[in-house]
Amino acid sequence: MAIAHYVKRELETIFVHRFSNDTMPLLNIFKNSTHYWVFFGAFTMYFLLHPLYTSPAWISEEMSYVLTALFCIFEFMNFQCHKVLKNLRRPGTTERGIPKGWGFGLVSSANYFWEALCWLTFALQCHVLGGYFFLGLSFFQMLDWALKKHNRYKKDFKDYPKGRKAMVPFII
Repeated sequence: MAIAHYVKRELETIFVHRFSNDTMPLLNIFKNSTHYWVFFGAFTMYFLLHPLYTSPAWISEEMSYVLTALFCIFEFMNFQCHKVLKNLRRPGTTERGIPKGWGFGLVSSANYFWEALCWLTFALQCHVLGGYFFLGLSFFQMLDWALKKHNRYKKDFKDYPKGRKAMVPFII
């Protein structure tokens, strides 16, 4: 699941995302590296890949398939959101639109919502403390970004949907 997520991210970085100084300042490279190498790599994968690791008793083979299927669905939804966001701005312009579809009818940052659900299914499946820690860190970082984006959308678009939340449908 983790490898699939990061392969998808790399492919999206190459073929989908458009980066600018606003979205990826230099300081974020160090922050992201710490987030993924230390909090995910060391705190999660060390224990998950340890020779003495055993799957939790409550994860049956069927439950493992369900969690993996949900993970794949959430990754697909996240990918679709990234395509929507890419197409909000035509190349070479600064004009933006209001995102629609793939969860954007409920939240401003549907991409973060789906990614949080990906990490939730991963944490449940591996059931190591580091997985839950990484989920929490990731969720709160994405929530911070989502709240900022949500407020920017409300400021920039007078017709922005009033009932739309920042990241978690019906809650926040």
